Amino acid sequence: MKIIVLGGGLVGGVIAKDLAKDGDLEVTVADINGETLQNLQKQAPVKARQADLSKPGLIKELVSDYDMVVGAVPGFLGLSMARQVIEAGKNLVDISFAPEDYMELDGLAREKGVTALVDCGVAPGMSNILVSYLAGCLDEAQSAEILVGGLPQVRYWPYEYKIVFSAIDVIEEYTRPVRLVENGRVVEKPALSDLELIDFPGIGTLEAFNTDGLRSLIHTMNIPNMKERTLRFPGHAEKMRMLRETGFFSQEPVEIKGASVRPIDLTAKLLFPLWKLKEGEKDFTVMRVEVKGKKDGKEASLSYNLVDYFDENTGTTSMARCTGFTCAIMARMVARGEFRHPGICPPEYVGQAHGVFRRLLEELEKRGVKYVPDKPQKNSNSAV
Repeated sequence: MKIIVLGGGLVGGVIAKDLAKDGDLEVTVADINGETLQNLQKQAPVKARQADLSKPGLIKELVSDYDMVVGAVPGFLGLSMARQVIEAGKNLVDISFAPEDYMELDGLAREKGVTALVDCGVAPGMSNILVSYLAGCLDEAQSAEILVGGLPQVRYWPYEYKIVFSAIDVIEEYTRPVRLVENGRVVEKPALSDLELIDFPGIGTLEAFNTDGLRSLIHTMNIPNMKERTLRFPGHAEKMRMLRETGFFSQEPVEIKGASVRPIDLTAKLLFPLWKLKEGEKDFTVMRVEVKGKKDGKEASLSYNLVDYFDENTGTTSMARCTGFTCAIMARMVARGEFRHPGICPPEYVGQAHGVFRRLLEELEKRGVKYVPDKPQKNSNSAV
């Protein structure tokens, strides 16, 4: 079976290497960066296609010879990539954090008979899956909260942060308006709002702030109160708010000595090198998903927790592991027909397929990524 991974970066590379371990899968990676492709081929038995994936129509042509596709492109390419893959009639498992609503492609995907499992990373991704599963374990779900962050193990002034996924997508988290559900209504708030300090055992105090990570959960889950919040070391959010409000994240050009410059481009040039995870630096990922409601007439609270660290043996970041392995495991199941949902398939549908959900957790644990429930979850619903 031939699978092509679109994008060979921090996470795409992990996905490709994990899939390439299966002898019955022929894995190809497409990326614009030749050096990235060469490095991947030194680490795993993958084929390489150097290509500018932003070129209109190229992806549809590129994927035509493959049985299925994995999307690992930056968010600004996500919707275009998904549309081209679906038009080509290929199943898709995708981690691209696109700002658009993928559901606009649902009719096309159904027409083509394509399963397009989108947002299939850690958050969005496992966060959605866990909300859906936990809500199904209750008689009535009343609230859901997702807390998630990828952080450096060692803090350095001034930002105390390192990039562990697409840099541009990080800025999106700080600028994109946040959609929450409060008392059954969708409300909008600024990113970085409702700052709160939260203590995590074994980690310490982190700050949590609103980000637009609920995505499809807003429409698919009947839970009257839902929010997603990003975790950083205390003080980071205020620095990002200062940059945002001063205009450093703006995409509107300004004129400087006769030259037209987008502030975001200047910010990226100055900021991203400081945020880059340097040789020898390590990260960790922390997540808590909690759903509250009623079970057997009583108040109930169920949660899953994750704390994952940089892999010393492989030199792989924790965020790449947590995101990439989730995607790779589900890509296998879609490729082999073990999970099917024609149309645009948000990850929470995986949480409703309990047999698939349990297998996903088992496969993640084999790779050292362990989601721990606060107590054993019992649900008699059969797998889809």
